[in-house]
Amino acid sequence: MLPRLSPLSLALLCALGTAHAAAQSAAPNDPTAAPPVQLEAVTVSASGLDVDSGAMSTPATVLGGDELVRRRAATLGETLATEPGIHATEFGAGASRPVIRGMDGARVRLLSDGAEIMDASTISPDHAVAAEPLLSERIEVLRGPSALAYGGGAVGGVVNVLDRRIPTAIPERGVEGSVELRGNTAAREAAGAFEVTAGAGNIAIHAEGLKRDARDYRVGDGWAGGRRVDGSYNETETGSLGLSWIGERGYLGVAWTRQRNEYGLPGHAHDLEDCHTHGNSLHCGGHDGDDEDDHDHADEGGGVPYVKLDSERWDLRGEYREPFAGISRLRVRASHTRYRHDEIEDGAVSTRFRNNASEGRVELQHAPLGGWRGVFGLQTTRRDFSAIGEEAYVPPTLTRRHGAFLIEEYPTGDWRFEAGLRHEWQQVEVDADARDRSHRGNSLSLGAVWNFAPDYALGLSLARAQRLPTAEELYADGLHMATRTIERGNADLKAETSHNIDLSLKKLAGATTFNLSVFHNRVNDFIYAHTLDALEGMQLIEYAQRDAIFTGVEGQVRQQLDRVFGLTLFGDYVRARLAGGDGDRDRDLPRIPAHRVGLRLDARQGAWQGELEVYRVGRQRQVAEFESSTPGYNMVNLGASYAGRIASVPYLFYVKAANLTDELAYSHTSFIKDAAPLMGRNLTMGVKVTF
Repeated sequence: MLPRLSPLSLALLCALGTAHAAAQSAAPNDPTAAPPVQLEAVTVSASGLDVDSGAMSTPATVLGGDELVRRRAATLGETLATEPGIHATEFGAGASRPVIRGMDGARVRLLSDGAEIMDASTISPDHAVAAEPLLSERIEVLRGPSALAYGGGAVGGVVNVLDRRIPTAIPERGVEGSVELRGNTAAREAAGAFEVTAGAGNIAIHAEGLKRDARDYRVGDGWAGGRRVDGSYNETETGSLGLSWIGERGYLGVAWTRQRNEYGLPGHAHDLEDCHTHGNSLHCGGHDGDDEDDHDHADEGGGVPYVKLDSERWDLRGEYREPFAGISRLRVRASHTRYRHDEIEDGAVSTRFRNNASEGRVELQHAPLGGWRGVFGLQTTRRDFSAIGEEAYVPPTLTRRHGAFLIEEYPTGDWRFEAGLRHEWQQVEVDADARDRSHRGNSLSLGAVWNFAPDYALGLSLARAQRLPTAEELYADGLHMATRTIERGNADLKAETSHNIDLSLKKLAGATTFNLSVFHNRVNDFIYAHTLDALEGMQLIEYAQRDAIFTGVEGQVRQQLDRVFGLTLFGDYVRARLAGGDGDRDRDLPRIPAHRVGLRLDARQGAWQGELEVYRVGRQRQVAEFESSTPGYNMVNLGASYAGRIASVPYLFYVKAANLTDELAYSHTSFIKDAAPLMGRNLTMGVKVTF
């Protein structure tokens, strides 16, 4: 049974119907009428079967080309944060991870061209994602738990970052590449990136690099903490070298990537470091009860703590078409990552995190058999994680995870059916006074897409997915100052089971286009951080399990007004609660994004493009115990770009003005929302030259 629609979903449905009726009533012979729009069919590689985004039973977002250039930000979370159904964790300027349908952390799988990004960002929101948006070619987002090729634990969705670091084709002119320069005013950011590919015969090489220098950013008007967030700077250096052998039926390549980051950890409250527990109660000594419990560490002369991150990664990618009878494609992915980051206080390393991880996967896509086309795959991952120092709240662990999956599709007439099955198992060995644990899980998804009229598609997806607990949820034990928590793991956790239904309606061509989705997800044995006590800004949390329900709606509808202008209405809403509980405040889950609704006016004239965007993020009153509500805010953004040529060399010049009204805004998804509000008025300018 579908969930009852919220007021926002009803408003979106009414607007969709009104816009569609207006489009149908437009005079077809009127020369001023809006021209027909045909959305580009984009193949989604993360779907497992390279399905077009419009033919999928669950919503998919694909950002690429000039649109991605205009939307890219310093972090992956910020880059995607304005897409319907997607928000960001927002931890200063250096760390920001996508939040999809209210889910984050291990429930959102981050990939680099189909291989998992092996960093420490799932452990804590103050840990940066080891992926660089400015060097990405395309970003794909699959919502819901149906992307079983990458793990049953991806209940929220999958984000796949595609790049060019391993060439898959020889450049037609022998050499190709791009250079991009950009800067902004709010963080006084300066950034530059390049990428170049050269090849001849069967060999191609690729090199790319980036450098970013951003200072403490400026917030909206009226913040009691001042005009800039102390410790919100972000310095990044990234470089990559790749080599490929390319033949008529495939390629095989390897790449080495090095990323170095230094970024601050704003909101660090030094005076809470002596907090400790007595049973299930918190005690924070050394306080006299005054109002100084939130003073910043910088006041004591040591400066704001910061992170020095160093990630070294090797990638192997290959594809071979028609390797033998009955198999249309063989695809391999392998990676090895040595990830290290130090958290530094008062000039000395306080905690060191290390994550040495390897992954391998093999996919075999079979030729059509009885009308069915599918892919079978095997995946294995090894993760050796350790933390040493003052805030080593997770003991050293070794996690081995393996999986086998099968995805099939069957098109017939106006219908397309799909099914996915995955079995995975893991073993977690811990170097502490605790027992090792092993878990198994099975996941299944079924979907159907009905093209009931030209350019219309109705999709239905049903999924049962199991997520295995992470080492952090099992064994955490200690103080974590970045999030102001003392954490306790639970070695008795078992796999959580999600039952999801997703209904989507799309129109892909014509003066009116839209994509609307409603979803309902009941998660049995949902693993969450249960707050046992809170005192002076510190929380004592323990990982526990209870059933939870996620219900929501997301979508957008665009109306082409005339030959230049188009208008888009967009929005999203998610309600996340524990099933049962003693009262309303005991049932709401923490850091669930508030509803959002907005309008976007776009214009295209010759080589010019522009857009004016206005949206409202509501006040979040549905908060968990010990969590404060977050006021709503309005955001006004303006952007323009010009695509031209200099001596036959194409370039794109773009300018963006974000938060034009200098609104003081807080992100409810952030652990440090009060210590690090969102960026204030910001002007970004950049140019990208392609050769």
